[in-house]
Amino acid sequence: MGAGSERNLTRGPTLPAGRRIYAIGDVHGRADLLAMLQRRIAADLDRHPIADPLLICLGDYVDRGPDSAGVIELLLGDAPAGMERIALLGNHEELMLRFLVDESAGPVWFANGGDATLESYGVDALDSYVRARRQFEQLFPARHRALLESLPLSHSEGDYFFAHAGVRPGTALGDQRREDLLWIRSEFLRSDADHGKVVVHGHSIAAEPQSRANRIGIDTGAYASDRLTCLVLEGEKRRFFVT
Repeated sequence: MGAGSERNLTRGPTLPAGRRIYAIGDVHGRADLLAMLQRRIAADLDRHPIADPLLICLGDYVDRGPDSAGVIELLLGDAPAGMERIALLGNHEELMLRFLVDESAGPVWFANGGDATLESYGVDALDSYVRARRQFEQLFPARHRALLESLPLSHSEGDYFFAHAGVRPGTALGDQRREDLLWIRSEFLRSDADHGKVVVHGHSIAAEPQSRANRIGIDTGAYASDRLTCLVLEGEKRRFFVT
């Protein structure tokens, strides 16, 4: 068993009674799909009320898709049915925040869809990283920046651990590095190790949600596939919504 594990192996991973978690994968500028999924969550709560619902968004709200600004605005608005919401930091938000203070981050960010984010905020100086950064700094709403700079890297509930990219196998959950939580891929995806809790993550695209013994991946490439995925956890049960 992985370091830091306290899970009871006589049962499957679970959440405390009365708690239901809705976890949404990588949105990447698809404000339309996020709004649709939030309405579906509200309808699910209306049909199946529960005392303590929580919405967790797994990061990568910006880049690639057409409306990153709209996604951030939705995150600043009310969560479905007034429920609690936790939004985690993704590697694309980290790239964007780097660019805001240093235009040398531009080539990597643009190669990963940052130009689409700038267009959604009205930046038109895309032929120059220096001018684009200056324009973006002027146009980027202070409350959007404050939100992104406040996002946590991970969240833990019951037998589940939530992070954008995953975790470093063999490292206790409390000792994970920022870089791994935001960027790790193959070492985590290939691992069959028990990480101490089931890791719920995005970051690595798959055609369908990946439900494994040690991890659940819910990045279904929404920006290109039109499939934004929501994982629903309650007790020992898990189910999925896909737009």
